[in-house]
Order: sequence, then C-alpha cells, then structure tokens
Amino acid sequence: MTPILEVRDLNVRFRQDGATVHAVKGNSFTVGKGETVALVGESGSGKSVTALSTVSLLPDSAEVDGSVLYKGQQMVGATFDQLKQVRGNDISFIFQEPMTSLNPLHTLEKQLRESIELHQGLRGAAVKDRIVELLTKVGIRDAETRLKDYPHQLSGGQRQRVMIAMALANGPDLLIADEPTTALDVTIQAQILDLLADLKASEGMSLLFITHDLNIVRRFADRVCVMKDGEIVEQGTTAEIFDNPTHPYTIKLLSAEAAGHPLPVPEDSPTVVETDHLRIWFPIQRGLLRRVVGHVKAVNDASVSVRAGETLGIVGESGSGKTTLALAIMKLISSEGKIVFDGRPIHDLRSGAMRDLRSKMQIVFQDPYGSLSPRMTVEQIISEGLGIHGSDDTRPRRELVAEIMTEVGLDPALMDRYPHEFSGGQRQRIAIARAMVLRPRLVVLDEPTSALDMTVQVQIVDLLRRLQEKHGLAYLFISHDLRVVRALSHRVFVMKQGDVVESGTAEEIFENPKTDYTRELMAAAYMDDAAVA
Repeated sequence: MTPILEVRDLNVRFRQDGATVHAVKGNSFTVGKGETVALVGESGSGKSVTALSTVSLLPDSAEVDGSVLYKGQQMVGATFDQLKQVRGNDISFIFQEPMTSLNPLHTLEKQLRESIELHQGLRGAAVKDRIVELLTKVGIRDAETRLKDYPHQLSGGQRQRVMIAMALANGPDLLIADEPTTALDVTIQAQILDLLADLKASEGMSLLFITHDLNIVRRFADRVCVMKDGEIVEQGTTAEIFDNPTHPYTIKLLSAEAAGHPLPVPEDSPTVVETDHLRIWFPIQRGLLRRVVGHVKAVNDASVSVRAGETLGIVGESGSGKTTLALAIMKLISSEGKIVFDGRPIHDLRSGAMRDLRSKMQIVFQDPYGSLSPRMTVEQIISEGLGIHGSDDTRPRRELVAEIMTEVGLDPALMDRYPHEFSGGQRQRIAIARAMVLRPRLVVLDEPTSALDMTVQVQIVDLLRRLQEKHGLAYLFISHDLRVVRALSHRVFVMKQGDVVESGTAEEIFENPKTDYTRELMAAAYMDDAAVA
C-alpha cells in the first residue's frame, strides 16, 4: 500500500525551564491511502505531539528533526506557505473536546463559513449550500434550521459532528482524530465511530486515530502503533497486536480492564440514603413577569436506596438525569419527594440545617484538574474540608492529611506540591483524598474514571473498592463506561430522559437487560464482544 504519510526517525524536544524534554524519540510509521492507523498509549506517551508534528503545529519551544513526508512533500522545515496549503486542505484535525475548539460566540454557519471561504474561495449562496451539505453528511438533522445555532445549543454528540464537518469541509486526504470520543456516551461513541468509518469509505480518506481506548482500536483500526514514553515500542496489524503482543507494555495495556466484582454487602448493613418518588423539574419562565410556561423534567420519579458498603451504579446518556438525581439526593438542588439520610428526613431541611450533614456527603468529579484549585497545595486542598467542618480527631492537620494520602496511594512527602505537578491519576487520588478525609457515609462518584487511561482506571477502581470495604462507604457511581460500572456496582439504575427505565442487580442488568434502551447501551459498550448480538 502506497503511504500517504511517511514518518521516519521523528524526534521532538521541548525546551522547558532550561532543561530539554524529549517528547518523541525516533519514531517511524506510515499511513497508507484509505488506511486507519491508531496511535495508542497512556497520557504523556507522545501520541498527540507526534500527530501535531505532521503539519508543524507545535509551539516555538519545540525542536523537531527527522522526516515527515506527506505525498512525498517534506513537512519538517517546510515554509509557512507550504504548511498553510496542506493544513485544513489536505490534512485536517478533530480534537477531543469540541467545546474548546468551537468558538462559543459564533454560529455554526459562521464557523464553517470561515474555513470554506479561506480554503475554497466560495462566496455567497454557494458557501451556505456547502455548509448545509456538510452538516447533513455528518448527521445533523434539519441542517438548514441549525445554521444560526451556537455551540452551547447542541449536545456533545452534535458538537463533535460539527467538528467533523469542519474537518471535512475541504475534502482532506488524511484526517487526524485525537481522542474524538473520550467525552461521549457509549451510544454516541458508537454513532461517531460509525460515522467516521462511513465517511472514510465514501470520501476515500486515510485516518490517523489517537486514543487510549483499546476497545475502539480493536474495532476500528487496520494497524496499531503502541507508544510509551515518547517511543513506538510495538506496531503491526490490529490482529497481530491484539492476538500476539510481544512487548511487555502492550501486554499490560491489553490486560488493563476494570474487572471483578465488589464484595457482597453484609445483610445487616444499614441504609445510608433513600428517596421516595423524587422529582426534579426546572421551571421554564418567559415574558416580563417571568411566568412559568412549562418545565424541564430532569428527573420524574426516582426511588433510591443505598446501604453502607453498597454501590448503586447510575447509567444513561447525557441529559438522562444521572447527575441531577445525585445532586438532589445531596440537597444541592431543589426537588420534590422524600429524602432520608442516615435515618433522618432531610428533604425539608434548609441549607443552614444541612451544614452539619455536609461532611458526611461528599462528591468526586470527572475532571480532577478542573475541580482542584491550581493555587492551593495538596495539603491545603485535602485539609480545606477539615477547616470548614472540623474533625473529631485532635491530631495536627498535616498528620491527618498524611494519613489519608497514604491511604489513597500518594506519598505524603508530596503534600506541599501543586496539582499541575501530578499526573491525571494522581490528581484523581487527591480528589478522592479530599472527600475521604472527612470520613463520609455517602460518596457520589460522578464519572471519576472517564478522563483517565485504562491502566489508571483499573487502579482507581481497585482503590475505591478498598476504601469502601475499609470504611463501609455507600457509593452513588455515575458513569457512561459500563465496563467500570459492572466492576464496581452491586445494583444498577438505567435512566433515560429523566425516567428510571430499568433497575436491578448488576448481574441482572448486564446479563439479562429487559428494555430495548438498556440493550442498546450494552451493545454500544460491548461492541467488540462476540457475546453481544
């Protein structure tokens, strides 16, 4: 197969605080016409830097040597005019988070128009026709009526489709997709992957696919390059890599999947939290007098109970009401219905009366970097709750912080460092330590592993199991990653558009789903497993 992209002995170094960081180390690979090549590896392995090097999109601090040939044209050291001709026209990018790539102040039409006018020279009605054609091609329904929409008016899947439309605007030969499905629900992931496969076939494109999700790679890629510490340690066809890996790191990646089951809940475990017919409707107000003209029915009727030592997994697509339900249980948003925490009705309590209970209800969020203050040290972050709520333990605060850091697998000697000095997995451990230092009874885990590499996911799941066993914690575990839900949950709620459409033990839900919606979720999550029809 004739290569459309040929990378040979690529090295990338960054000058940083007087030191040199060797980010990419002598990598060589090719992408053939119509071929999908996957770059896989953990965060920091050099995948994205390698991809950005193909059209010199790296910062000025980068030193690049080696060879990157696109259709025989050398990209390393190319002039700005040469690169401008290739960027967007011949090689296009799709990035992980569309909300950071789309301008929130511009309509869809304006954002697509800029790219088309810049590269194709179309004007007037011809541009609008091309925009509608592109949006229709990527599956945006009634595309002509959506032209004046802004990014925030679209769902996550729709925003990613718009990003794909922008990348396709100029008919590229090579599409580089950098973690394009990481932030999406399993069903939307499947739709986006199917869309990329269809477009690749119909447009005759080549695809360089960057991901840490090996389940996607197995289904989607023709060949795989495995990266570790800036170096490609193994490459081959997808079948070769998955069926007969030779490098220890590849074997480690392939075996990194959250597995097993949580320990059984003791029969005499008390109920930590329960709700009865909980409803969360948000009023829609219009007009000068702000009259209520309708409601957003976020959660319609949810009766929940979680015992000490038990995990209730809550699954469903974005907008199904998962997080809203958890926030209402913690009395962080208003709701109707009964909520009982540790045997005490709390649904009628005002915020002041809830203060004494707050330390017993904690939450761990999806993005550990976004939820940790960059201006506070780890000690300050973890101990902040102790300063607000106090503690029955009279030991010095640093001693309490050191103890909880050790418990979550962090070196207490690092407590004076700042969040940016830690990896993603370490930052999530800091977030967990911040919650656990208050010795809560209930912990809400809102997508705590979705932003992490699969090897780190396994570590966090094992940590959460150990903490639950040691302290008898009740977990509300919200996730779209059903493999992790299965490994951690005793019972599962399946939510769709505010309704609990199915509930039962984890074994019942995963082995014998009753509703079409649940079966659809399972098929999307286990799309590589022969057991799924």
